[in-house]
Amino acid sequence: MISSPTNFTECPVASAPPVSETGPASRPESWAAPVLAAIDVGSNSLHMVVVRINPRIPSFTLISREKATVRLGEFCSQTGALTPAAMERARTALERFCRIAESFQVQDIVAVATSAVREAPNGLEFLKRIERELGLRVELISGQEEARRIYLGVLSAMEFHNRMHAVVDIGGGSTELILGNGQEPEFLRSIKVGAVRLTQAFLHHDPPTSGELQALRQHIRGMLESPIEQMKRIVASSQQQGSLPLVGTSGTVECLAQLDARRRLGAPPSRLQGYEFSLEALRGYIKELRSLTVAERQKLPGLGERRGEIILAGAVILEEVMTLLGVERIQFCERALREGLIVDWMIGQGLIEDRLRYHSSVRRRSVLKLAEKYQVELPYAERVAEFALSLFDQTRGLLHGWGSRERALLWSAAMLHNCGHFISHAAHHKHSYYLIRHGELLGFNEEEVEVIANLARYHRKSPPKKKHENFQRLTDERDRQIVLELSPLLRMACALDRRRLQAIQALHCRFQLLGEGPRRMELILDPRHPNDDCALELWSLNEKKKVFEQQFKLQVIPKLSTQIERSSNPFEAAV
Repeated sequence: MISSPTNFTECPVASAPPVSETGPASRPESWAAPVLAAIDVGSNSLHMVVVRINPRIPSFTLISREKATVRLGEFCSQTGALTPAAMERARTALERFCRIAESFQVQDIVAVATSAVREAPNGLEFLKRIERELGLRVELISGQEEARRIYLGVLSAMEFHNRMHAVVDIGGGSTELILGNGQEPEFLRSIKVGAVRLTQAFLHHDPPTSGELQALRQHIRGMLESPIEQMKRIVASSQQQGSLPLVGTSGTVECLAQLDARRRLGAPPSRLQGYEFSLEALRGYIKELRSLTVAERQKLPGLGERRGEIILAGAVILEEVMTLLGVERIQFCERALREGLIVDWMIGQGLIEDRLRYHSSVRRRSVLKLAEKYQVELPYAERVAEFALSLFDQTRGLLHGWGSRERALLWSAAMLHNCGHFISHAAHHKHSYYLIRHGELLGFNEEEVEVIANLARYHRKSPPKKKHENFQRLTDERDRQIVLELSPLLRMACALDRRRLQAIQALHCRFQLLGEGPRRMELILDPRHPNDDCALELWSLNEKKKVFEQQFKLQVIPKLSTQIERSSNPFEAAV
């Protein structure tokens, strides 16, 4: 069922700390108010919001809200794949969303897919079909990245006043747990317990048997105990006084809040934002719901046809979260992932400065945190990254056409390329791929993480080959080309600090790409000490340059600046 309320809501972005290495890009004063659509492709439902951005406040005004319950998370029981019927339902809904967005003349559509598509073996294939048939690019994001953007959405609607809050978002395929005080999140976790997933796995009778409910509860508790213990330790170490405030988002909590409001107030309030209900009331509703058939649940006010099928599993998840956290009340927040997508877009456009500025550097800090975790030698990694970016900048427009996004991916790979040493020196490039791929880097989508991991994988040994399983995971031809063209830059950058003594302090490229004679690139190296012949660096560079030469079909000629008469313009390019 697809709904579209007509009410307009003005929504300023809630405050957060100015913690960022670099401020956002400046924006023209003449900016008009852009219209943006954000789509969340979830396991149970697809949602879209269309908003008008006010760049001067900054804020956004809700224009339209759309929903379609398609149950992507009802996987094929034999293969675990998205079923043809579910994919067709999702495609139909997304097509309608696109038409609605077009009718509002949106500047951009930001779309993400979560748990169901992440886990299904045919998930990427489905997203490619959507892009091919509808022209809609849907990002596949990790569970932690989903949690981060949910946190952004919540902070755009609520003030935490530097007090630690827990946030729970119960979806169809997963539950996100978040801990933060309005500043940078202290804890982000996605757990594979969701209302659709658990209904399908445990509740086979109508109404369910006592044994099914017991098994359901035991499974949920087993999945939640460890992460919630971690959350409680973080709260304890903060020495925060009083009970921990709990905020709930998305469909399960919203339906339970509506049910509670109807029972207690006679009718739900015009807006549920900030509405609270108790653990005691929740337990009463679970006792009632477990005795009803699906048809009887669907008749309850506020539940509707599809929610009635999965509300019991969702309610039990919430009960276990509240019980394990030791909280007695939960407050509902209307904003979640799709509003977080809006805020994230505003950050990327430089529209949010003093508020939530720290999120603009989330990629950088996430990379450095992973490097620290796996004991990467940061001074060496930073020098390799500096050389790689210098090569990127000086060859851009001549040998490749990549931009700032790909530059950031190359930097990330350069910083993490040696993290595989944490496991073993032997084949450490392969270990680096694994650690990056499963390192839960924040701020990147799944395709970007795969590119970073592949770039690091190919900093040594074999170049990319179609038979390599990790290279095959790059299903987009554009991403494969990024790896083919940028991994040779990383290889050469690694050679330039072979002794890890900062022997080379700078590099300059001179090109001969047209005219008579072979294509060539002179790589002029500035040694730190004039008397250093940098023999080991030159030897290593001559070994590493081969992949670069093969990829770009030119000859690389390394030279020390102390041994040649430099051109007045070291960046001169004969093209």
